Amino acid sequence: MRRIAFLAQAEILHIVRDRVLLAQVLVAPIIQLLILSNAATFEIRDTPIYVVDFDRTTASRAVVDRLGASGHFTVAGAAPSLDRADEALLAGTVTMAVVIPHDFEESLVKVGVASVELSVNGEKGSAAGIVQAYATQVLADYAQARSPTAPSPRIDVRVRGRYNPTLDYRDYMVPGILVALVTMVGTLLAAQNIAREKELGTLEQLNVTPITRGEFIVAKLLPFWVLGLLDLSLGLIVGRLVFDIPMRGSLLLLFGAAAVYLVVALAIGLWISALVETQQQAMFVTFFIVIIYLLMSGLFTPVDSMAPWAQVASQINPVRHFVTISRAVLMKGAGPAEIARPLLILAASAVVVLSVAVRQYRKRTV
Repeated sequence: MRRIAFLAQAEILHIVRDRVLLAQVLVAPIIQLLILSNAATFEIRDTPIYVVDFDRTTASRAVVDRLGASGHFTVAGAAPSLDRADEALLAGTVTMAVVIPHDFEESLVKVGVASVELSVNGEKGSAAGIVQAYATQVLADYAQARSPTAPSPRIDVRVRGRYNPTLDYRDYMVPGILVALVTMVGTLLAAQNIAREKELGTLEQLNVTPITRGEFIVAKLLPFWVLGLLDLSLGLIVGRLVFDIPMRGSLLLLFGAAAVYLVVALAIGLWISALVETQQQAMFVTFFIVIIYLLMSGLFTPVDSMAPWAQVASQINPVRHFVTISRAVLMKGAGPAEIARPLLILAASAVVVLSVAVRQYRKRTV
């Protein structure tokens, strides 16, 4: 028991004296709890929708107003054109298109039943089902309010799932999990690899050799860049053979985006390695960052369900943008024009993060 007590005391002293490790143990979980409590929720508000109103009557306008006033939806666009609604769904700017037919008010008055079509973006997985349920409930409440004595709602809601008609959870999750896999390879292994050089004392030895720091960084990160693309390839093969996930878009475009994203992930790993001294520290810092990245990316819970400030903060999350690209290319067959915005954000992030990481690495290894 005395040996165990002495070893435990030594370990406690090590943790107390290591300020980085102490912060990881005490501060990091509190920060994660505060952030993720606002991100990991399935309540969705202010979902952007597109309205195609062919009827343009008092009744159809009342339906649109009822949806907007519910707090669950925001009318992001309206036009009597199915093509524009399809473009908005493909671009990902809206989650649902509401189509009101020409004879909506007439059918409601004469027959007692009128139909409304909801085209839900199935790419968003669980969010699509939640949005569909919200819209159905709002329309049912509207119908009941028009005729309180009616035994059942008089609006026939017809739902069509776009890009994932059956709302298959695997089609939604597998592209996102591939992003998580690439992230772990690119960030964790890169951070630990360079931290190991510090632990072994070989980093100082390499710094006095003719090899430049730039050459050292490239030589260290390039294998993980290639490994990340290889893991993505294997993941796509498994996803296709085992889960039969759709691959409607260009795989070349997906790999091009992955190549850019891996630069960001590797740069984050390099930055972490410049801040820490041991592999243990590198692992803890990486998991702290990656957990927040993944849970605030829309991978497990919809971005639409997050608090407004969390949705804004997630814009600087590279994982969110690559998850968007992966799902858009594989599930919707999106092209360069549809993924231009998240791809440009990733490219800008790669430049900024890599520059900061290299600068920090030089300052810590001089």
